[in-house]
Amino acid sequence: MERITAADYRDIAKPGDPRLSPDGDRVAFLRREPVDDETTESTVYLADVDGDDPRRLTLAEGSDAEPRWSPSGDRIAFTATRGADDDRQQLWVLPLSGGEARQVTDVVGGVSEIAWSPDGERLAFVQSVTDADREADRDLAVPEEYEPNDHPDPRVIDRTVYRSGQRYFDGRRSHVYVADADAAVDGATGGDPAAGIERVTGGDADFGTPEWGDAETLYVTEQVGEDPDDSVEIAICAHDFATGETETVHETTEWEAALAATGDGRIAFTHADPERVSMQQTDLRVLDRKSGEVTELTATLDRGVGRAIAPQWGPDDATLYFATPDEGKTALWHVPGDGSAEPERLCRPGAVSGGTVGGDAGAGPDEVTVAFAGSEWDHPGDVFVFDAGAGETTRTTELNADYLAERAVAEPEEVRFESGGTEIQGWLLLPPETGPDGEGSEADEAEEHPLVVEIHGGPHAMWSTAGTMWHEFQTLAARGYAVFWSNPRGSTGYGEAFLQAIERDWGAVTLSDVMAGVEMVADRPDVDETNAFVTGGSFGGFMTAWAVGQTDYFRAAVSQRGVYDLTGLYGSTDAAYKLVEGDFDTVPSDEPAWLWEQSPTGHADGVDTPTLLLHAEDDTRTPICTAELYHRILRKNGVDTRFVRYPREGHELSRSGEPAHVVDRIERIARWFDGYSEHHDAPRALDRPDEEGLSADTEEADGEKTDGEESGSE
Repeated sequence: MERITAADYRDIAKPGDPRLSPDGDRVAFLRREPVDDETTESTVYLADVDGDDPRRLTLAEGSDAEPRWSPSGDRIAFTATRGADDDRQQLWVLPLSGGEARQVTDVVGGVSEIAWSPDGERLAFVQSVTDADREADRDLAVPEEYEPNDHPDPRVIDRTVYRSGQRYFDGRRSHVYVADADAAVDGATGGDPAAGIERVTGGDADFGTPEWGDAETLYVTEQVGEDPDDSVEIAICAHDFATGETETVHETTEWEAALAATGDGRIAFTHADPERVSMQQTDLRVLDRKSGEVTELTATLDRGVGRAIAPQWGPDDATLYFATPDEGKTALWHVPGDGSAEPERLCRPGAVSGGTVGGDAGAGPDEVTVAFAGSEWDHPGDVFVFDAGAGETTRTTELNADYLAERAVAEPEEVRFESGGTEIQGWLLLPPETGPDGEGSEADEAEEHPLVVEIHGGPHAMWSTAGTMWHEFQTLAARGYAVFWSNPRGSTGYGEAFLQAIERDWGAVTLSDVMAGVEMVADRPDVDETNAFVTGGSFGGFMTAWAVGQTDYFRAAVSQRGVYDLTGLYGSTDAAYKLVEGDFDTVPSDEPAWLWEQSPTGHADGVDTPTLLLHAEDDTRTPICTAELYHRILRKNGVDTRFVRYPREGHELSRSGEPAHVVDRIERIARWFDGYSEHHDAPRALDRPDEEGLSADTEEADGEKTDGEESGSE
């Protein structure tokens, strides 16, 4: 059996956005896999629910997203960059009876959040455009001679939040449109640029989340408030196509609202208490437009509604299905839309990233089918189907069967421990055995292994045994490390009190929980407590830097995409400055000295631990400026440090960055730790040429790695 390496990232396929067909017999999903150092291919696949071999539906050209079945099941709509010379997604429709996909839009703002009308005649979508785009009709069809200016000089800012997701808004607003499902680009641009495309929203506001009620009613959300950028107030609007009128039917408060509607005027939506919203769990409510009544559905459930599976009405139009994080897993629940009963758990898969509920018309909770993308400790991701009637789950894909057949995959052990009078859940992953027996069993328990402690982001996130961290954890274990991770207080999935336990104290509370777990696993004979290392990204980067400012326990640290100065974060981030206002209940002008003390930079003068900083240059969530400050302090104090900056990358570097960057990041983590580990015969990374030992520098002409790379040492 071969060991897993960082470079294996290029060979791993992952599923996404599974969608059940209306008849419940098939699942459309995205298959994503790197194709070169800079590009990940994303194509639409189709699988039968009984697990037959899936087949590819769309061409391997550009990047596909959002496969959506037509109500009759005879077509699939999706977005794609096919044929474009930029990254703007356009709307396409593919007939399943045969033939090529047809391009429906060629709009300046790209296409996202697509939704079929119930009669299958129209598709709603969202695009971001400027007033100038609308005046020139570029939001309906782009002229052939048009060249977008994505880099204005100078860039003029008139908004509180002016960038997100690696992109500046530059006067753009998100608006909702409707396209004729039978339209084609040639028809939409030939003589009449408005043919086939209809504007639904307008004005100086951001709209989104289109959700059809009946065939003549489209619900959308609008960011509202005195300053919508600085508000969590969201209006739910109804657009009547018969009259052309749009009205606000309700308002909610939420970081990002989700909608689900029925044809008779019932709208399910998410809601969170606006008071310090980042510290609140999300609940699910229903507005009945006929009566005007709002019903709370999850008030008695001590779990917040999550985003792994969007809230949706079932085939009976009477039952709502929603997901929550739940102690390292995702739980799917059902509840009557009228609130006549308490929520009940339908199933509890592992780490889930998208899913849909379906079945025959009128099917209730005991009869539905659920398709979801999930991962577990022994695989990085596949599509599964849960049959509620049989209570059975079928694995419909094995995307990485050939790869996994040749790799030794280690199984993590769940651990529970106490910290601050609270039980904390964590996991320990030991190196696999990769000897000639090929069994891939766990390594000899008598052997001591250096320990890598991983800390999750958020701060209100939740880790499991798999998910997006599967490859990184398995790679570190394959290089001889025992890997420990946990869900300390502040994580979702353990109740409201657990979530709010880090109020005004990200650092001390979280570190006490992490170190309680470290102390427990370090007592084991198979863990070398004298060779411990720490890493994490985003909030995990904050905690990595906080930890080395509070303790010398760790031999080395790697802080990734971190937050190092809360005041700097407040001024430079996108909407995430609400974390300072919510979690810390303050703003920099009120308590500047206190926020400095709550920041890793406030304790950087006490750092002796060798610390590598990894950051994405286009990160708008945790902008690189606070990493620059922290790095300079470490340099001035003579600490072993290095600052690695990834161009063209944003906050999703570790999850969806350029393949070469994802691989480089993991290899640099391991190389930094190897240089300070007594268990690895390797010099410090600082004593080696920058590229030595990294796969980009060790590829031989025949595609094999050098001995240094294969040995797991630098």
